[in-house]
Amino acid sequence: MFTGIIEEIGKIKSMLRGGKSVVIEVEAEKVLKDTKIGDSIATNGVCLTVTFLGDSFFRADVMPETMRRSNLGLLRPGDPVNLERALCLNSRLGGHLVAGHIDGTGRIVDVQREDNALWFTVSTGADLLRYIVQKGSIAIDGVSLTIAYVDEAVFRVSVIPHTQEETTLLRKRTGDIVNLENDMIVRYVEKLMGKENTKGLSLSFLEANGF
Repeated sequence: MFTGIIEEIGKIKSMLRGGKSVVIEVEAEKVLKDTKIGDSIATNGVCLTVTFLGDSFFRADVMPETMRRSNLGLLRPGDPVNLERALCLNSRLGGHLVAGHIDGTGRIVDVQREDNALWFTVSTGADLLRYIVQKGSIAIDGVSLTIAYVDEAVFRVSVIPHTQEETTLLRKRTGDIVNLENDMIVRYVEKLMGKENTKGLSLSFLEANGF
């Protein structure tokens, strides 16, 4: 489990590609402290299990399902990635609960600056948009962000200066593919209600059903 608060920007050291899978090596420093083989490190929001630790890098296996659902297959040696170690029970939850299980990807369709903030407009499929609620949370490449706007085609987030500096988002451009993980609580609410809500979840829908 993660929080979506990025600890460090790492760099892809190597990508050993198999038929549909990849062995990935990531250069890092901060996230290697107190990390052991078998621990989890979110890499661009993807929960990866550490299989080898070097002095300045870690290695992990990326299975075919993860390759299909995420942007990891687009990475090349030298590319920056957001890194976060798994949440400790005595840690502050500064973002939101992030599983590191990517729901799919989105495409950045617009980037605009407003004073000190950066606005990102992201398009994605209806299967993900149905779980995106205004003022709710979403993880973009592992970064916990608040949804400021959503419609049937896109959603928008506003990124503060600290997040711009501490993550890879400042490097993102129109057309870039990003990993998306919806707020898991929204999925559980839908499942527990035992209803098929074809129009997607909204604040009015939740209020009408006692939430």
